[in-house]
Amino acid sequence: MSDLVFSAAYTSAPVPNRERHASSIAAWQLAQTSPHTLVAYTRHLNHYCAWLDTMGFDLLTVRRVHVDGYRHTLTGAPSTTARTLAALSSYYRYAINDGATLLNPVATVTRPVVDADHSSTQGLTRDQARALLATARVDNPRSHALVALLLLTGIRIGEALGASTTDYGHDAGHRTLTIRRKGGKHAKVAVPGPAVVALNDYLDTNGAELIHVMGEDTHHLIGQPLFTTSTGKPWHRSEAFRTIGRLARKAGIQGRISPHSLRHTFATIALDTGTSLHALQDSMGHADPRTTRRYDRARNNLTKSASYDVARALT
Repeated sequence: MSDLVFSAAYTSAPVPNRERHASSIAAWQLAQTSPHTLVAYTRHLNHYCAWLDTMGFDLLTVRRVHVDGYRHTLTGAPSTTARTLAALSSYYRYAINDGATLLNPVATVTRPVVDADHSSTQGLTRDQARALLATARVDNPRSHALVALLLLTGIRIGEALGASTTDYGHDAGHRTLTIRRKGGKHAKVAVPGPAVVALNDYLDTNGAELIHVMGEDTHHLIGQPLFTTSTGKPWHRSEAFRTIGRLARKAGIQGRISPHSLRHTFATIALDTGTSLHALQDSMGHADPRTTRRYDRARNNLTKSASYDVARALT
């Protein structure tokens, strides 16, 4: 990019944007209603601010041409770039409403076209899923509990790590986990037998003492995160990501496997075994049924083509 484009660069090292505009950024963060969106958007904004610092630009005075320059540095799937720009635009819209700036430099930036029916997430075959579960079981109880919970319930990694032991209980004869979905809504998901065994082994419990009765002093794990480090601190998302990747490599699974790969696998296996799209939508917490249908289309299952139904009707 030409020197003219970046003529707004500072001649001396300024205070980092994250510090200079800390109050504005903090206010924007407080306005986020979903903890998952907050984490993702903050990560994107931090990366953007770091780039602005290296170029000598100010967060609240840059123009579209500078954001275009940043866009060209982004790598990865088009959907990732689109999410990054959405996060930055969210911040600038808030800053305008808050009177911190007059311009959203991201508003007219060209965003990549994302195929709604395509997912870049790599899923697992049934054999690979079994291999990953077996590898996690040998690794340690925490690894096994996490893999089993993600793979057998389809919940998001943030939902699993955000749960506490008081969220793990019973309801109408089912073992359940109450999680916080995107948008802040709470949902109760069924935990199947193999995941219950893994969780109970990890928590060193048969599950009975996790049922808390108000007024009784029998629940020694009240308010504790479901997944913790050896020191009792919440298990950080990045460490959980690394654990899943490590276990996948150990299981001999090629490619880039992430926690979302397990969610993707849950969806495709559920559909293959006859779960209805409506039931899967409820299980995965999709507000828009089109999101669930993306998993169905991703299977490329031609046996369900409507052409066969029409042919049978006419013969």
